[in-house]
Amino acid sequence: MEFLLQIINGLSLGSIYALVALGYTMVYGIALLINFAHGEIIMVGAYTVVFSTTLVFAKLSLPLWFSIIPAVIVCTLLGLLIERVAYRPLRNSPRISNLITAIGVSLLLQNTVMVLFGAGARSSQSIFNISTINLGSLEVPFISIITILLTAILTLALQFFMKNTKTGKALLATSEDFGAAQLVGINIDTSMVATFAIGSALAGVASVLYMGTYGQAQPLMGSMLGIKAFTAAVIGGIGLIPGAVIGGLLLGIVEALTRAYLSSKLADAIVFSILIIVLLIKPTGLLGKNMKEKV
Repeated sequence: MEFLLQIINGLSLGSIYALVALGYTMVYGIALLINFAHGEIIMVGAYTVVFSTTLVFAKLSLPLWFSIIPAVIVCTLLGLLIERVAYRPLRNSPRISNLITAIGVSLLLQNTVMVLFGAGARSSQSIFNISTINLGSLEVPFISIITILLTAILTLALQFFMKNTKTGKALLATSEDFGAAQLVGINIDTSMVATFAIGSALAGVASVLYMGTYGQAQPLMGSMLGIKAFTAAVIGGIGLIPGAVIGGLLLGIVEALTRAYLSSKLADAIVFSILIIVLLIKPTGLLGKNMKEKV
């Protein structure tokens, strides 16, 4: 039973990684940009949860999980602002310029939050009134079940959106060939805006689930979370939606089992060791395919 509980905990943690990884893989797959500021968008979402629950929903006696609404709105607007101000002017610049800009935006957001709210952690109340549920003889945290189910629903919805809607097909076409997409009349600016909006909205959901699980927000929380999510995207095959989810779940399970049965000090080392092993054996990731380009 203990092993099964750790698997569920791993799936819950991996689901958060998966949601964050989807943001990375969406932006990279379409804009060929590694958005290292994505972790800080989640951090801002976590602070939004803290202040919306304590200052608004608690005083109005509303369910605290309503905080998902302001979190998604704030994260989406922040993602669109970053795309418009920091990335769009550099769209035709060398990739190293975009990479340095992404790191700069990340540091800017971290230090801005430190100045405004201090470097200490801010806690929030429990988002859900139910703490645990019984699955047979197993007592499982309710937030873990919600996290896993919500991630599965959002992943399926995103897959459906990409394959069955006009906007989704335009995004796929842009990811396949940037220049050809422009030639057939696809608005690249619209595609980029949609990509950052979707990725940032998913980050907003991830921030609520993170706060529901850990209950604390602090300025540097997005750094390691973002790096692990990016690792998950690379392991699964960056640019692929199923790859991001599989990579996130894999890392979550490995980290949970390592903390439970080996040592919490080894968890991060083993996670990044998996990245090295996968890249050595299959550089394109678990679901990635080698693409040959004729010149």
